[in-house]
Amino acid sequence: MAATYDRIRVLFPDHLGLARGKYLPIEHADRGTAHCISLFALGFDREMTPHEGSHMLSGLPDFEVSFSTDDVKPGWEPNTGVVVGDLSREGRPVEMSPREVLKQQIAAWRAHGYEPKVGLELEAFLFEPDGEDGWRPISTPGAYVYGTGRAVDHSGTIDAVMATARQVGLAMESVNSEYDNGQFELTMRYSDALAACDDAFLFKLMAREVAAEHGILMTFMGKPINGRGGSGLHTNLSFAGGGSDNAMVDAAAPDGLSDLTRKVISGIVAHHVGMTALLAPTVNAYKRLQPGQMCGYWANWGHDHRGVTVRVPADRGKRGRIEHRLTDGATSPHQAVGTVLAAARLGFENDYDLLPPETLDCLENASTDVVVPESLAAALDALEADKALVDAFSPAFVDGFLVTKRAEWARFARHVTDWEMNEYLPFL
Repeated sequence: MAATYDRIRVLFPDHLGLARGKYLPIEHADRGTAHCISLFALGFDREMTPHEGSHMLSGLPDFEVSFSTDDVKPGWEPNTGVVVGDLSREGRPVEMSPREVLKQQIAAWRAHGYEPKVGLELEAFLFEPDGEDGWRPISTPGAYVYGTGRAVDHSGTIDAVMATARQVGLAMESVNSEYDNGQFELTMRYSDALAACDDAFLFKLMAREVAAEHGILMTFMGKPINGRGGSGLHTNLSFAGGGSDNAMVDAAAPDGLSDLTRKVISGIVAHHVGMTALLAPTVNAYKRLQPGQMCGYWANWGHDHRGVTVRVPADRGKRGRIEHRLTDGATSPHQAVGTVLAAARLGFENDYDLLPPETLDCLENASTDVVVPESLAAALDALEADKALVDAFSPAFVDGFLVTKRAEWARFARHVTDWEMNEYLPFL
């Protein structure tokens, strides 16, 4: 910690994808922080649903968040350093932590001799105040896909986010407007898996807070606007190892892909249905996961095909990789990458058969009828039924995840929506 700060902001991702933590005055920065472990029973409504991992019915004890001061980096608040901490209780990792699960997935791949490398593409919409204590999408009638400048962001919010990211060392590769007005793609630098997810986690928090300073709400929610596209989180994945800086490529293969790549793809495709709840963990996410939305609807893969779930870009050599396109934009980066690594490892370890690459349009037609579940409720059932994936990911995490997310679905199922009022009230 070469820089001088007045305080350290110690953060960690929770089971909902939220950034929780505490500020530590600099004089106390040589120690960790304590938090009630039963926060892992919380829903977005602030109600708790008990499950074993939350210890809610056994006294609501503490867990600890520890960090090295060497890992503290500049924050975006004045005189504030920021760090992502490690979670433990009674000397053991907290199993409900998506970051701890990701670390376990990385360790499992290292045991096979491979180091996962990740690049994350984030998508988000900007909203402005509607004058009635609510929010509306920003109005940018001159916007278009791959746009830059004030025509696509009159508020200057994206400029401010980019400048802040550079200032605090959250390296970006590119930024542009997306297909829909007020939507942006924000691509983060390729890095080791844990570092990439830590940076994306911090970036999402920073971007929302910088936007708030401009009076703008930035949302990574998967489908925030009826009639417009959705926002995803694309995971670009490769591996170093096996005597190569990029084990995904094989110059001698007809398509340039290694056996490792084929096995990785086979695992992701085979567990497509079971993975969905972990990658689309909200009720809203399933409004995005529809045919023809280029969102990872079908269990398929293809060469430079944006309609499939696992896209293999044309790049080979150092840039050879796969791109997984299913994940909802609201998902925790640690949870998303941990899930992809777990499914990929099952393909590597079990040598699944690999379907031929997709050649149909994936707008109306695909060569498979295996698709994502139609709702969060169905996806949770599919996750629970995929025992191999649960065991590979984390049985303890999935147990708590199922409890809290089924409670979330139950709240939704009881709630009267605007759609119901608009559809039925005039007639019934």
